Amino acid sequence: MIRLSTKGRYGTRLMVNLARHHKNSNEPTILKNVSEEEGISIRYLEQIIIPLKINRLVKSIRGAGGGYILARKPTDIKICDILYALEGSCSLVECIEDETFCEKVKTCGTYEIWKGANDLLRGYFEKMTLQDALEICEKKIADAKKKTKVK
Repeated sequence: MIRLSTKGRYGTRLMVNLARHHKNSNEPTILKNVSEEEGISIRYLEQIIIPLKINRLVKSIRGAGGGYILARKPTDIKICDILYALEGSCSLVECIEDETFCEKVKTCGTYEIWKGANDLLRGYFEKMTLQDALEICEKKIADAKKKTKVK
């Protein structure tokens, strides 16, 4: 089974959280609040935020009232941007990104299978924006609130 690391999963949750705050006020968000809201260790968030800053997905605001904000609108950030910043290559197998990794690439029958699956996955992440992820998250939260009111 191919899996994203916790860095990719938690980093995407961090970005959705910042997008939610961006939508409501665009005020800087401190990592302590994200940690409490997402249930992710603040130390881990401090590690995750660095590549997001380096890749210009978030900005840090210093001083009193400081924290982190999105560097671009949620509609302009693709999920693949986040995953690339945190995971590097998101290929299913090494030979997709680097054909010199395996000497059998030219004759391997399974290479086309992995490449096709990889292209589908990459296409999905390139199409999905942070705004899309935020909308999915907000819908799930609203649905969960409705279910608790019904009981």
